[in-house]
Amino acid sequence: MILTDYFAKIVYIRHLSQNPGFVEKALKLKSTPLFCAGISLRKITEMLSRIYRRNFCTCSPRPWLFVGLGNPGEKYKGTRHNVGFEMLDAFAESQGIQMETVHCKAMFGKGFVNGVPVLLAKPLTYMNLSGESTGSLAAYYKLPLNRVVVFHDDMDLPCGVLRLHPKGGHHSHNGLKSVIYHFRANREFPRLRIGIGRPPGQMDPKAFMLQKFNLTARERIDAALVEGIHALKQVLSKGFSESSKCFNTEQKYKHIRLQTLPT
Repeated sequence: MILTDYFAKIVYIRHLSQNPGFVEKALKLKSTPLFCAGISLRKITEMLSRIYRRNFCTCSPRPWLFVGLGNPGEKYKGTRHNVGFEMLDAFAESQGIQMETVHCKAMFGKGFVNGVPVLLAKPLTYMNLSGESTGSLAAYYKLPLNRVVVFHDDMDLPCGVLRLHPKGGHHSHNGLKSVIYHFRANREFPRLRIGIGRPPGQMDPKAFMLQKFNLTARERIDAALVEGIHALKQVLSKGFSESSKCFNTEQKYKHIRLQTLPT
């Protein structure tokens, strides 16, 4: 293959890389110049992957990273402490984004929502080490922290109430502690707080968080997941500041309505 042909193939690859799903499309087109020129399938995949990552990191608008906090494994599925995972899964399913790869110690997926690139991650490190994965992903994709939204459970909110906050402390949440630590003590990253309510009576908070939801609480959480999906889509289209104002106002009235009701 002469040098001019090689550069022509690079231009062709760059053209393909502008479209979502271009890797899959390119590998299905056996008659394309890439295959006709005799470039191996492995070489094509490597070239496409490098360009895909570079384009995804530098494309405009800049990507968002959504991270759901929780514990991996069937033992923890459906527990209060895992609502961050549930929100991430619900959003991924609603947008048709597959969470099938492991990247930076997380179940990982990426795609586009109305043209906006988004990265989705569920750390597999267990809750207390969530920052190992989150910090690595933010660094790998060279993202400013204001483009990283962390979803987590919150006992300070009634069950099913949500809040979008631009920054804050960890409030004794070990997952957030780890994320802040791996962000070099920087707390200025957005969060989606998902209310799970307070434990009844003298119940140990740790035992409460690791319990599954009862029927009433489950219904509230399912409704909250739908509201969260809508809020996150607004974040992607309008930005965090504008979308959070409207959303938090709506949730404030929900907070007042639910705070005295049993779960």
